[in-house]
Amino acid sequence: MFSQLTDLDLRLIRVFLAIVDAGGVSPAQATLNVGQSTISTQLATLETRLGYRLCERGRSGFALTARGEQFVEASRSLMSAIDAFGMQARNVGRKLVGTLGIGMIGHTPVAASARISEAIGRFRERDESVRFAVFVRSPGELEELLLSGRIQVGIGYFWHRVPSLEYTEIFAEEQFAYCARRHPLFGKAGKIAPAEAAQHEWAWRSYPLPEAASSTTPQHVTAVADNMEAVAMLVLSGHHLGYLPGHFAEPYVKEGLLAALNPRQMRYRVAFHMVTRARQHRSDIVDAFVDDMMAAHETRRPDEIN
Repeated sequence: MFSQLTDLDLRLIRVFLAIVDAGGVSPAQATLNVGQSTISTQLATLETRLGYRLCERGRSGFALTARGEQFVEASRSLMSAIDAFGMQARNVGRKLVGTLGIGMIGHTPVAASARISEAIGRFRERDESVRFAVFVRSPGELEELLLSGRIQVGIGYFWHRVPSLEYTEIFAEEQFAYCARRHPLFGKAGKIAPAEAAQHEWAWRSYPLPEAASSTTPQHVTAVADNMEAVAMLVLSGHHLGYLPGHFAEPYVKEGLLAALNPRQMRYRVAFHMVTRARQHRSDIVDAFVDDMMAAHETRRPDEIN
């Protein structure tokens, strides 16, 4: 068992993680650029120093032992801490040093994405050495990542408010009800009465949105999805009606694959928020990025999304 970590131990741990990531000793040869016998020897040396077996390898394949799975988690935590220390050591004296995790929903409107990019550009002009980590997740997952500390900023639409999080509206998008070319309403799309549309089958979001208040009744919702790509797939089948963001549906409309049912009546506005932990629990890095996000959105042109 380790009593004190040495450089050799760290090298052996990195070899072990490379084996795990590759899925076995043989596949790890390309990653480590050494032969299989050398890798096997290094793995055996690590197991000897630890005093227990990390994995099973042989004709039946590669599999971690129970202790091996725990050691993987501990090793990744160690390597992450070493990387963080190295970053801090290299940047002593810099004002902002660390990692900023940003989570976003998929297919953010172009104008909104441009503003987020502008905020990142503003942030990079600061006295900083910050590593960005960007994730694309559903709204519910973003809140979970924020609460767990895996991300520090979330950008998307959220249907409830977690008391420990702070929500700031930064832009909005319009969503419209659509049908596909193969749907029986396609021929008169544009002037479909909401009551008529409500009698057809709908594809719905698996989380609450304003559409639920006025567009149809639950008995006509025959499909649900947690993202707009899946809703679009269901609508394009010709068997479901559904709401999609105007910017997302536009290419399909131009190709004649989708049509809005009634753009004047069957539409709703979705507010996008930037979400962080409450101000008193935020780091200097997060405060700086929030300031840059607000500055970027204050410069929006009138023709951009509200």
